[in-house]
Amino acid sequence: MRILLIEDEDGIARRVVRALTASGYIVEHDRNGEDGWYRGDSENFDAVVLDLGLPQMDGLQVLKRWRAAGRTMPVLILTARGTWMERVEGIDAGADDYLPKPFQMEELLARLRAIVRRSVGAAESVLRAGSVSLDTRRMAVLFDGAPIDLSQLEYRLLSYLMHHRGRVVSQLELTEHVYGEDIERESNAIEVLVARVRKKIDAGLILTKRGFGYMIPLDDPGAIDVDV
Repeated sequence: MRILLIEDEDGIARRVVRALTASGYIVEHDRNGEDGWYRGDSENFDAVVLDLGLPQMDGLQVLKRWRAAGRTMPVLILTARGTWMERVEGIDAGADDYLPKPFQMEELLARLRAIVRRSVGAAESVLRAGSVSLDTRRMAVLFDGAPIDLSQLEYRLLSYLMHHRGRVVSQLELTEHVYGEDIERESNAIEVLVARVRKKIDAGLILTKRGFGYMIPLDDPGAIDVDV
């Protein structure tokens, strides 16, 4: 999962980046509203953590411009502004949730997991597909009830596919949401990663749509071309 953090307070930003990275997210950080707006408008993110009191462009204006342009990624607002009228204004502008400062990091993580789940139609923190269950809170994966040891990259891949169950995800999209921008990788990195995950869980869970990408089906894969 790829998260955009727009926060100008360096101390808060460092804490949030550490917590999100430890929770398996890829985090991109911008310190002002102008840069954050541009990145969110031109790149794909699973969610945004957005401060309101930003230099160059206010966070509320950033959000309004995204929504006016049709950008629908879930947004969690962080702000020291505490009045209920300001909270209402943020939610009416298109925010999915609102967390006042100061905050506990566990609450931020829980709220972020919730808005990401809601954005893909998942109600519970444990995602299930066949004999595999993935606990987004504990970053734990079970296969037939037994825990499976996955690397961080393997977990990111499986988590992204399970969050987008029923949709074919291209290799390019997986690359963007599994690897950080600065990580060097081979051209076949996703293929190798999928093969590693298949060896640890049900090999038929992740299907290949030749020429398009990978998917975890909702029901019977039917006419999908499978290369396991």
